[in-house]
Amino acid sequence: MNSIEIRRLTKEYGTTRAVDHLSFDVLPGRVTGFLGPNGAGKSTTMRLLLGLDRATSGTATIGGRRFTEFTEPLHHVGALLDAQAAHGGRSGRNHLRALAAANRIPVRRVDEVLEQAGIASAAGRRIKTYSLGMRQRLGIAAALLGDPGVLLLDEPTNGLDPEGIIWVRELIRGLAAQGRTVLVSSHLMSETAACVDHLVVLGRGKLLADTSMEEFIDERSTARVRLRTSDPIRLRATLARDGLELIEAPEGRWTVDGIQAEQIGALAAREGIPMFELADERASLEQAYLDLTADHAEFAAAH
Repeated sequence: MNSIEIRRLTKEYGTTRAVDHLSFDVLPGRVTGFLGPNGAGKSTTMRLLLGLDRATSGTATIGGRRFTEFTEPLHHVGALLDAQAAHGGRSGRNHLRALAAANRIPVRRVDEVLEQAGIASAAGRRIKTYSLGMRQRLGIAAALLGDPGVLLLDEPTNGLDPEGIIWVRELIRGLAAQGRTVLVSSHLMSETAACVDHLVVLGRGKLLADTSMEEFIDERSTARVRLRTSDPIRLRATLARDGLELIEAPEGRWTVDGIQAEQIGALAAREGIPMFELADERASLEQAYLDLTADHAEFAAAH
């Protein structure tokens, strides 16, 4: 199994507890979004998982093994934590060749992942001449080099143009569809909503949520219907009999809280009230996330 298992993981730096008795699983076959405000413990958790820091207590394992137990780790786990970490004096190709040699990966894989990442034409250039987006693509190429079953990607779309963002979105969904385990940390809610199936949310080192995207949003959404009608007076009177209020909204629309579109449709049909638009409204991922983490942000602007 390629699942990631975090069990009562704790990391303290002096008197600061960056990760606080954290437990969750990241399963194969789906994209798991790793969310939380700055200082929530996401990067620390990833570093502990990759053996870059030592936990104060608890465990972080991949398929039941610690990362440091893998003799050729890139065959098992691919990670992008810092796109700026590659040596600027090396060419992109030589950077990947060094990683391949250290992990006994066939050298042909270097050109394959350079092509896959869309930077084959720049493979001979020194990395210090790369733009942020090109370095990001190189970091993703390095993560893919060993054809691993587990991918850890921290802000993978950082510095990418719209075409690059779409490429990353399709890449990670494709990797999950192949049965791989994909954990993606991001602050971009729109991108997270577009490609993630499951969410793990941290706040001040603690687990705030571990649930599907659908359930996460539904739990933080108030039932609301958006509609357009040519007879709001009669609809208002019909709804009032059930204790519901028709509220005027912009652009000739109306909203009703505490009911589903299907129920309003049935009421309108029974009364013969014309409906030109009828839809349930749900909170966006961003709204649901901010609602959950509002009291857990280390830094927040005054309102």
